[in-house]
Amino acid sequence: MISESTCVETYQQSTEFSGHNKILSTPQTTHLFRSKLPDIPISNNLPLHTYCFHKLPELSDRPCLIVGDKTYTYAETHLASRKFAAGLSNLGINKGDVIMILLPNSPEFVFSFMAASMIGAVATTANPFYTAAEISKQLTASKAKLIVTRSTYVHKLNVEDFKVITVDNPPENCLHFSAVSEADESELPEVEINPEDDTVALPFSSGTTGLPKGVVLTHKSLITSVAQQVDGENPNLYMKPEDVVLCVLPLFHIFSMHSVMMCALRAGSGILLMEKFEIRELMEMIERHRVSVAMVVPPLVVAMIKNPRVEEYDLSSVRLVMSGAAPLGKELEEALRSRLPHAVLGQGYGMTEAGPVLSMCLGFAKQPFPSKSGSCGTVVRNAEIKVVDPETGSSLSYNQPGEICIRGPQIMKGYLNDEKATAATIDVEGWLHTGDIGYVDDDDEIFIVDRLKELIKFKGFQVPPAELEGLLVSHPSIVDAAVIPQMDDAAGEVPVAFVVSFDLTEEAIKEFIAKQVVYYKRLRRVYFVHAIPKSPSGKILRKDLKAKLASITQMA
Repeated sequence: MISESTCVETYQQSTEFSGHNKILSTPQTTHLFRSKLPDIPISNNLPLHTYCFHKLPELSDRPCLIVGDKTYTYAETHLASRKFAAGLSNLGINKGDVIMILLPNSPEFVFSFMAASMIGAVATTANPFYTAAEISKQLTASKAKLIVTRSTYVHKLNVEDFKVITVDNPPENCLHFSAVSEADESELPEVEINPEDDTVALPFSSGTTGLPKGVVLTHKSLITSVAQQVDGENPNLYMKPEDVVLCVLPLFHIFSMHSVMMCALRAGSGILLMEKFEIRELMEMIERHRVSVAMVVPPLVVAMIKNPRVEEYDLSSVRLVMSGAAPLGKELEEALRSRLPHAVLGQGYGMTEAGPVLSMCLGFAKQPFPSKSGSCGTVVRNAEIKVVDPETGSSLSYNQPGEICIRGPQIMKGYLNDEKATAATIDVEGWLHTGDIGYVDDDDEIFIVDRLKELIKFKGFQVPPAELEGLLVSHPSIVDAAVIPQMDDAAGEVPVAFVVSFDLTEEAIKEFIAKQVVYYKRLRRVYFVHAIPKSPSGKILRKDLKAKLASITQMA
């Protein structure tokens, strides 16, 4: 049975307004959108590690983690996690304690994360390239007691305040990962875990605005989110034990941690771990290990499309490519499809606070549905979304852009020690407000227009940066681009672009865009740069570009 979108009447009695909790004095129709796939039973009363390793008896000798010439089987991965968990327990890490994983993609990342789950501890993950100040803020906010890292990053830490474990030769006052892992796994303590209330992961996110905040994800929320992808008779994300899943996106980011590590473990697939992205090495690894499932972000897609050396490699093993973390325009998706004609291409849409996946291309399902270019699929099973007018809070129907909101058992428990920020994100009816502007079309597919806070307002008209960026990178001579607002006395804001290109003039680029958009979306200025600043997950760092623009304006 296919679950269609539904409309329900809600009656609210007051005219008070506080954050997202808008209450109207007249009846309002709420349009709810659900998956085309039926809901499924979810075993979310288990600890996360038990859920992820549920196929261990039948897959014990199959590849689990592949790094360089070394392969860890499922049995070896599970045992290494248990031994490290016992070692953490011997060091005094107990249920509810927080450990920080400050590592690039590596087997030790997986061992550490699963070990934390096994003793009821919490893993907070951080980018090892953060500055000492950024790491310190997260350590303070999370109250972490122990850090797993590499010796090269220890200088960013005050080792007198924390227990520090390094995966390589430890500096003074640090422990070696292998020494901690010498613990007897039979001594692993039995810990009673309440999946609904107990936290297992604590990633940090800025949410829709503001400074980074700890996102409290329980065992239940992550299990639910993984199950929404890979469980059931017709999983939305069909992954098999025979698959090799590419893991080049950083595991410290929720996209890779969830959709690669957790989903692949649950499905029993092999995970190819790559520490960093380099296009030639990436193509070699895909060809050598016969990668079949690739999770990517738009910058990686651009590299695969525009680097001529990609054609030198055999990529015929790739059967599924999912792009996430940032919108992928129709032009880029079509260009990648021409390069990988044998693969199913599509997008997923997520947010750390949402647990993290909101929607996914149904072309990835075991029994797939057609999906449109530019769409990020339909809402996940066992959840529902609505689209609301950001000005009035009223519910919108098909093909009407507004703020995407989601409700379901997978969303975060809240922000760590921040009730105000939690209430501003999750309303009294349990709807998580994403800050993303999008719409649902007549086929229940979701299209993201832009971030609410990133929309450029030109005399009241909305100019979505993502739309202009998609057009810019469709030009064969433009490697990458980003669009931000510039203050203007007459219009309020006008769009300006930062572009990576080596043989175009500003006027040529402005003319290229002007031919394709309405007058208020035309670029007022184009600035040439060597690279667009982006986060590890591929999101444009607009604040860096705004600072650069301010500097340019002052100099002028």
